[in-house]
Formats: sequence, structure tokens, C-alpha cells
Amino acid sequence: MTTTGTTLVIGATGTTGSRTAARLTAAGHRVRAAGRHATPVPGAEPVTFDWYDPATHAAALGGVDRVYLVPPLGDSDPAAIMLPFLRQARTVGVHRAVLLSSSAIPEGGPAVGEVHQALPGLFEEWAVLRPSWFMQNFTGTHAHAASIREHGVIRTAAGSGRVGFVDAEDIAAVAVHALTDECAPNTDLVLTGPEALSHDDIAAIMTEVTGRPVVHRRLSEEQLRDRLTALMPLEFASMLAGMDRAIAEGSEDRVTDTVRRLTGRPPRTIRAHLESAN
Repeated sequence: MTTTGTTLVIGATGTTGSRTAARLTAAGHRVRAAGRHATPVPGAEPVTFDWYDPATHAAALGGVDRVYLVPPLGDSDPAAIMLPFLRQARTVGVHRAVLLSSSAIPEGGPAVGEVHQALPGLFEEWAVLRPSWFMQNFTGTHAHAASIREHGVIRTAAGSGRVGFVDAEDIAAVAVHALTDECAPNTDLVLTGPEALSHDDIAAIMTEVTGRPVVHRRLSEEQLRDRLTALMPLEFASMLAGMDRAIAEGSEDRVTDTVRRLTGRPPRTIRAHLESAN
């Protein structure tokens, strides 16, 4: 890895942002940790940043030469606010941008897919991380984790479809390489764990590891959408339910070698993640 200038990590207290900031500072890189509240992050300079408050953007970008981009959560049209920010970033000297997207969203696709499509035209050095579903969804603050803790149930419309669930630590490890390696990837990187598993498989492994019964309850796409609308706007709930339908149809039944290729080590298994979290 090369010595870098200063990296702005947006979402620095979030699932991947916190881990990326921690890995960057541990490796000796200067980090500006951005969030809606200037929350201290060990070894980093905290800065207030809100996607929806452009008045916070200029200060966050001051002296920065690269940026890790976590889109605003739950926004079905993030390009409307992200693209003006990215143009501003390029103008003030940011030369490398690494965007967190999703394996389910291709370049030019809905939501952050539009930002993905625009990135190569804005920056000479760039990467788009397209991770599969996070293992942390089953152990953190996600609705799945809360349902597991409270009811021992995982509810999806994914049927028996399999997913290459990936650990957020592996996403962060790849993000650090994409931000700091001498040559930027200049491509999109699909990130998965080492095996593709169904939610029935996840429930069985969780039961075995934790000793508490966990079951997968299969919903229709419409049932899932209706449950999600209690938590988020209908348009976003419909998009998420549609992603589950795509899983049921096999869209995420794959594994890639990206984590091993960029980090030099194999991605973590769901069993190892659950054992460490239990």
C-alpha cells in the first residue's frame, strides 16, 4: 500500500464505514470521520456531515484527496444529492472515490446504480464495491437480527434462494485496498463470502452455534413489502421486497474470489462470524 493524503470516510460510525476508518487509521493513514454527529472515532478527525445538508459538505471535503462513499440510507434516488457532492469533491481536489453499492444493483440500475454509472466520468481513480448481503444483518441492528433475538425467526421472501453472505470486516478490508493501493481498481468489485447459503441454512447454523432455535419463515413478496412499509417509504420497501424475489430466482447464488484476490486471505465464513458474535 502507498502512503496517502487524507481520506474522508462517510458513514464512519456505520457497519462498513466504522471498520474502514479503523483499518485506515491502524495502517497509519489520515482519516476524516464523517457523520451527522461529529462522533469521535479513534485515530480519526471527526467532522459533521449530512447528505441532506449541503452546508456541511465543503468543510468535510477540505484537504481531502480520496473519499469512501456510503449512500444515504433508505433513499430511492440517492443520485440527486450524491452527484452534486461528487462534482464538488472533484473540483476541490479529490482524485479517488470508492462507492459502496450492492451486488443486487448493476451499473446504471436503480438507486445507487446511477451513481455507479457516473463515477468513472467524474474521477480518474475509482472503485465500486458491490457486496452481497451482510452477515451482520443477523447479529447487529438490522431487522433480521432484532427478529431473531425477539422471536427466533428470520422472515424473507427469498424462498430457498442462496446468497453469498459476506462479513463487513471483509468489505472494509477490500475498501482499504481500493482507497490506498497505488493503482485504483477502476472497476466494480462483487464481494461475497466463501459459500452461498439459503436462509434455511442460516437458521440451521444459527441454531447450532447459539443453542437457541431459529427458523426461516417464508413470506410472499407482497407480504414482505407490507411489513417493510411500517419501517420505510413504500417505494423503498417495494425495491427491497423485489430484491428478495430476485434471490428466490437465483440472482445471488454465486461466490467470487475478490476478497481473497485483493486481501490475500479467504473471506470469513458465516459460522466463524456467528461464533465470534455469540
